[in-house]
Amino acid sequence: MAGSNAAKAVRGRRPKSEDETLFDRELEDLPPELRWREWMLRVEAVIFAASEPVSRGILARVVGKSCSIDLLIDDLREELRPRPYDIVAVAGGWQHRSRSAYASAIRASQAPARSPPASLSEHEAAVLAAIAYLQPVTRGALSTMFGKEISRDTIAGLRDAGFLGSGPRSPTPGAPYTYVTTRHFLSAFGLETLRDLPDLEGLEDAGLLSRQALEETAIGLTESDVLEK
Repeated sequence: MAGSNAAKAVRGRRPKSEDETLFDRELEDLPPELRWREWMLRVEAVIFAASEPVSRGILARVVGKSCSIDLLIDDLREELRPRPYDIVAVAGGWQHRSRSAYASAIRASQAPARSPPASLSEHEAAVLAAIAYLQPVTRGALSTMFGKEISRDTIAGLRDAGFLGSGPRSPTPGAPYTYVTTRHFLSAFGLETLRDLPDLEGLEDAGLLSRQALEETAIGLTESDVLEK
């Protein structure tokens, strides 16, 4: 597999630029298969060391310009197939993640995680889910949906946890702020893009919302559609 991908991805030689004299990205002195192997190891090392998902642009700094990062990732994932962890696409980049089959063992070990997930109350999780599906959305619209005021403290707490950012001003009177989810939100919940959001029932299965909160959110979403029209 690696050899065939190396043949497809590695192209002809070219003169080294000044910055490449400090760090050899191209590895032109190596045979193609050894060059590919070194690029694989570099990419895996960067992803392993990073505290957040690593973007394509960052990985491009350590491999040759003719190298296909997608093919490198494919080969790495193939090698990791028998391991209890994988390299996954999340939040616009790649990150090492333990396989779900070993989640119970990790919980039982009580070992401290590298990035422990924020502990959200049921109410905070419901508000965050609503924002994820409706963004950009104002605090007033959220309050209407939930039938009670969504406090500034709730929004501030979600912002402090890194899940929310500011969206464009609403075109409604007073031009209130809107809120959107962040790249950290995608990373924390293992999503590559917002298109990967589960259906509402899936949120209950993931333990993010209770059935009652799910029903209230679903009702709110329907009412919101009516209000928007």
